[in-house]
Amino acid sequence: MPPRSAEPAGEHAGRRTCAVVGHPVAHSLSPVMHRAAYRALGLDWNYQVVDVAPGGLAAFVNGLDASWRGLSVTMPHKVDLVQLGTPDRTVHQLGVANTWVRTDDGAIVANTDVEGLVRACGDHGVEAIDRVVVVGAGATARSALAGAALMGASSTTIVSRSLERSGRALGLAVELGMECQWLPLDRDTAENLPESDLLISTVPAAALESLAEALVARAQAVFDVIYDPWPTPLARAAASAGRPLINGLDLLAGQAVGQIALMTGHQVPMELLWAAGRDELAARART
Repeated sequence: MPPRSAEPAGEHAGRRTCAVVGHPVAHSLSPVMHRAAYRALGLDWNYQVVDVAPGGLAAFVNGLDASWRGLSVTMPHKVDLVQLGTPDRTVHQLGVANTWVRTDDGAIVANTDVEGLVRACGDHGVEAIDRVVVVGAGATARSALAGAALMGASSTTIVSRSLERSGRALGLAVELGMECQWLPLDRDTAENLPESDLLISTVPAAALESLAEALVARAQAVFDVIYDPWPTPLARAAASAGRPLINGLDLLAGQAVGQIALMTGHQVPMELLWAAGRDELAARART
């Protein structure tokens, strides 16, 4: 059962604390995005970075005091988070969450990655698709499949190193009403992929070093969920081929719009968050 709308718990109780939680997490751009939103909204809120070792998320969440309002949760905790609050419908379906919010009615967990992916694609003119190829089969890939389904995808090809570890993603594709097939991540597959409207990569950049050009050649648009280091081999191949290119910064900004709305009760434009992330990446590049 999806949770009720998340009204800010103790809205007038003073300064609130939020954080991004992951392992590793020092590289995250979430702090600059959320802090930019707080400034724009006139909120005197605090946003931290917390490294929590694998398996430690429940203990961390259970130890939070009443000043804590919300968490942006990244790998490797997105599956563990599902059990730490009332899930929204997307979380229930995917078994993946990225947002924890304390409300007056108790904690909720949500998945804003799906809407973030759709928002990021739309920002680049990719709004309706029929065929999608997803490289990888983990938690991010499941969110990508759900996003693709919302954009109208009727068929998907999941490309990964292990059929056994792709079972949940394949099952989800069927549940979402898509025809699906699995192919191994190798040179032969890359050169003989079915054509697609969108290629979404959820794997590390180095995994596609020798396959990027072949993968891009079969796609009308490319989405690489990585944002640093950038450009990735896949991004370079997409740019060279003149394909619309969506990246992890677009996704991070798109999903943060939903997180901020859940945590604060207010909307901010995606462009504000994207610009904050872009400026932070530029500053890091100069150091």
